Amino acid sequence: MKAKATHGVAQPDAALVLDSLPVPVLEIGPQNTILAANMAAEEFFGMSRHQLRQGGLAEVVPQDHPVYLLLQHVRHRGGSVTEHELHFSSPRFHHEGVSVQAADVPDYPDIILLTFHEPSAARMLDQQLAYRSAARSVSGLAAMLAHEVRNPLSGIKGAAQLLEQAVTDADRDLATLICDEVDRIDALVDRMGMFGEAQLDFRALNIHRILEHVRLLASNGFAKGIKIVERYDPSLPHVWGDRDRLVQVLLNLVKNAAEAIRNAGEEGEITLLTSYRPGIRVAVPGTAQWRHLPLVVTVRDTGPGISETVRPHLFEPFVSTKVNGSGLGLALVGKVMDDHGGVIEVESRPGCTEISLFLPIVDNAGNAG
Repeated sequence: MKAKATHGVAQPDAALVLDSLPVPVLEIGPQNTILAANMAAEEFFGMSRHQLRQGGLAEVVPQDHPVYLLLQHVRHRGGSVTEHELHFSSPRFHHEGVSVQAADVPDYPDIILLTFHEPSAARMLDQQLAYRSAARSVSGLAAMLAHEVRNPLSGIKGAAQLLEQAVTDADRDLATLICDEVDRIDALVDRMGMFGEAQLDFRALNIHRILEHVRLLASNGFAKGIKIVERYDPSLPHVWGDRDRLVQVLLNLVKNAAEAIRNAGEEGEITLLTSYRPGIRVAVPGTAQWRHLPLVVTVRDTGPGISETVRPHLFEPFVSTKVNGSGLGLALVGKVMDDHGGVIEVESRPGCTEISLFLPIVDNAGNAG
């Protein structure tokens, strides 16, 4: 492409500038044809610009999609209009919470520009702050339960055991029921205790060895009979973390994935993925430093997906979609990720749920990068 000279400075061609934009852009013509698309749009829709131009907007967006109302509005009134929280999905792509802006082009009344803006990293970090707050709220409750509940429980169980020996056979079942219920509450207190502020053993870890350990445990236990696929980036650096806690987190995620597949009553598979994704940085509390979180571990399953009503509260304690679930498993995931300074990202639709963990890597000095 040729560059134009303006005031002695070479100016790039408009098409080259369009391709340099990180935002997907479509140029829409009459009858909703696609006249042009930039490189970001190719990646967004999983199609080449030639395929996009050939198929038109109907090839990537169903006829009842709200984006057509945007086009209709701009064609009748001009100017620009934006719609938020739109979903775009097909076998080639899936995007949620997208903001779409439609704008007319002066002097070209038949052309409309569409730009697509995905949820920002800032929004993902806002969600993470909510996860952290929810996890921290359990920490104080865990300490209170351990102190205020456990001691009375011991006395109740001891009294019930004495009653078992003194009462008639008809009443012995009631005494046994008391003991069983005390044991159940004690087990719940144990689970709550995991939210306490325990000392963590941070060190450089090979994330793939951790994932392989989790896969072996799952394949020979709760995920037996379910296909587990591994897709790893072998070039990844070491992660900075506590091995036992990371194993615990990944076991929880894989177990949830296996249960989702079994509850769907269909054959499915779990995929464990690792990748390097630069760009996510978070502030280290109490310091002026920033922590880079480029190492991504994703657990993907082919289950029925997470409902939109549950998704915003997924990592809150006592929120569960399981009949007998306590709602502490994912809350613990949020707590451990907070301890690691990491970030959680959730994407879900029928047939595909992905939970991604963004973790710190080890820098040249042997610390969290």
